[in-house]
Amino acid sequence: METFLRWAAELGVSDSIDSSQSRDSCLGHSLSVADFPLAGGRGLGAVRELRKGELVLKVPRNALMNTESIVANDEKLRNAVNLHRSLSSTQILSVCLLYEMSKGKKSLWYQYLVHLPRDYDLLSTFGEFEKKALQVEDAVWVTEKAIAKSQSEWKEAGAFMKELDLKPKFQSLQAWLWASATISSRTLHIPWDSAGCLCPVADLFNYDAPGDDLNTSEGPENAMQTSSPQAISTTNHECLSNADEEGLVSERLTDGGFDEDANAYCLYARRNYQLGEQVLLCYGTYTNLELLEHYGFMLEENSNDKVFIPLETSLYSLASSWPKDSLYIHQDGKPSFALVSTLRHWLIPQSQRDKSVMRLVYAGSQISVKNEILVMKWMSEKCGSVLRDLPTSVIEDTVILHNIDKLQDPGLRLEKEEREAFGSEVRAFLNANHLWDDIGLSGKAVEISRKTNRMMCKWRLSVQWRLRYKRTLADCISYCNEKLNHLSATNNGIRYL
Repeated sequence: METFLRWAAELGVSDSIDSSQSRDSCLGHSLSVADFPLAGGRGLGAVRELRKGELVLKVPRNALMNTESIVANDEKLRNAVNLHRSLSSTQILSVCLLYEMSKGKKSLWYQYLVHLPRDYDLLSTFGEFEKKALQVEDAVWVTEKAIAKSQSEWKEAGAFMKELDLKPKFQSLQAWLWASATISSRTLHIPWDSAGCLCPVADLFNYDAPGDDLNTSEGPENAMQTSSPQAISTTNHECLSNADEEGLVSERLTDGGFDEDANAYCLYARRNYQLGEQVLLCYGTYTNLELLEHYGFMLEENSNDKVFIPLETSLYSLASSWPKDSLYIHQDGKPSFALVSTLRHWLIPQSQRDKSVMRLVYAGSQISVKNEILVMKWMSEKCGSVLRDLPTSVIEDTVILHNIDKLQDPGLRLEKEEREAFGSEVRAFLNANHLWDDIGLSGKAVEISRKTNRMMCKWRLSVQWRLRYKRTLADCISYCNEKLNHLSATNNGIRYL
């Protein structure tokens, strides 16, 4: 890492406003590489107090790795790129990245490339077992789509890679998945290339979800806009948040962007940080499934997460005032404004849908206690039905996660009783990876291959995601039941203070 930071400093990367002085490292004035085991692993920590809006990292254009900079001094690559302009910009950048990797130490970015992750957990890298482990139909479909897209783009880029005479290992699907995942999860937005750029040192920042001030509020005045966040371009890792009035720069992205005047990528503190705190970067507003798709991780507590449940076709026909993706349940279990309003409308008898009632619907107001009781009962029963139809329960998933942790223990030794306690899903994984016989030998540590361990990490993410999904449904049931208790009491003439 020290060699990498020294290399970055030589290119002008700096965490100081004054980058004119020669330094052995590009960090040390504002940031340092540190380990945060409970919050994203390796990241960047504050070495002093930082104020919101303060410049914390500057990466000059010559240090950015993008198609333009890669082909600049390579005529062979430049000619090949010109012959394959029909490919998308991300496909071209993926091939360029593999081309640089094939150069080894001869690459100008060698010191950066050797520090890139060797594996990613994006949905496009999931196998059949991990995909099915998601259980929820929509999530499985999104995964299948991501896998198919990656394989299709790899085939389309085949002629380009052959023309560059890349070694077979760099033309393989596995290599392609690595390159495309690197670009999806690590590039930053630049105005001159939609594929974005790899930004040495800057991609050490871990993710910080947007704050509540950035979330779309759900009042009647903007009910038409209460849709699920669109998946922000995977190259646009900036969070729309203005610096405060006392900040160094106003009316700009707090997290950063490419500064034409400085001819560099500039990153700023998105809030105040104390000494030793992890300094984070906002990638955008994502649900947990979107985070898995584009970045390969999820958050246990994600205020931007949304759960969608199957709805009747007739209900959708009444929801024309709101986009379909606005009919969801928040991670805390509360149904969205649009979903509640649509259900209120749907559960009103046709004969009673006059103008006065419709005004209440679009204002987000309760129509009647009876109607509200019907809405909460319907939501509670629907969530319960979805939970019952899934193969495993919240408790079972919690046990499976515990067992996965056991299996990932490098010194794993399981007694016969522990082996027999494994459920069907764990047994299926062990059988698929030919580990069942090994773990049955009491007192013997099990050696799990790197490939199997990677599969296990993806499997764990699948179980984590579906467990979070189920907990949201369970929380919605609790929310609805609390509302029902209050409504029933109110309906009987009892008032709560």
